[in-house]
Amino acid sequence: MSDTVTLTDNRNGKSYDFPILHGTMGPDVIDISTFFSDTGMFTFDRGYTSTAMCRSSITYIDGLKGELMYRGYDIAYLAENKTFIDVAYLLLNKELPNKKQYDEFKLELKKRSFIHEGMMKIFDAFPDKAHPMAILQAAVSALSAFYFDHLNMDKPEEYHEMAMRIIAKIPTIAAFSYRFSRGLPIIYPNLDRGFTENFLYMMRAYPYEHVDLKPIEVKALDTVFMLHADHEQNASTTTVRTVGSTHAHP
Repeated sequence: MSDTVTLTDNRNGKSYDFPILHGTMGPDVIDISTFFSDTGMFTFDRGYTSTAMCRSSITYIDGLKGELMYRGYDIAYLAENKTFIDVAYLLLNKELPNKKQYDEFKLELKKRSFIHEGMMKIFDAFPDKAHPMAILQAAVSALSAFYFDHLNMDKPEEYHEMAMRIIAKIPTIAAFSYRFSRGLPIIYPNLDRGFTENFLYMMRAYPYEHVDLKPIEVKALDTVFMLHADHEQNASTTTVRTVGSTHAHP
């Protein structure tokens, strides 16, 4: 017999058994999927502080212990031996890429790093002192108008296509948002540079001038990107999953 938790309604003495699910890591979970049908009541959990929404093998985080794992790989190992592109591939495909897969994924992100020229009008519409995050939010939302294919999120090939597009274009949009907010000339992606190096390049460069990017800077920022690649079931992930359940465009 599986492990269970028994809940007793003290008003009438009725008891209900709910199964306990054992995670690979972290605390156990009480499966209350049938709670309403069994008891006629809902549970109240303000802020989802004690509620798990789904099963996941993507990320494990214990902030108090300083633990972070992606697909079972410790973040220290990934930070020392891999790149953000490795981690992005790992999160999407459940395994680290081999050399051929890495090169193909890297090339695909490079080709998708440019944004539609029509989106430049969106940046122009904001005042110079607009917060970069506000511009970023508007530009990401506008992607659905400029890239309206690959919308069937029930098909793995469709959401992988969408995921690669978003990963590739976010650094460009973020850099453009920053440059516009500062009144600086826009620097387009450079296909000869790596993913993280290219982001720094777009943030710092000026037309017709050489920009010196130190390898230690690129590695440091790449590590930061790895640390923030996924945040388990946090508030923003919950929001995206909730909105996504309506099949709205990502």
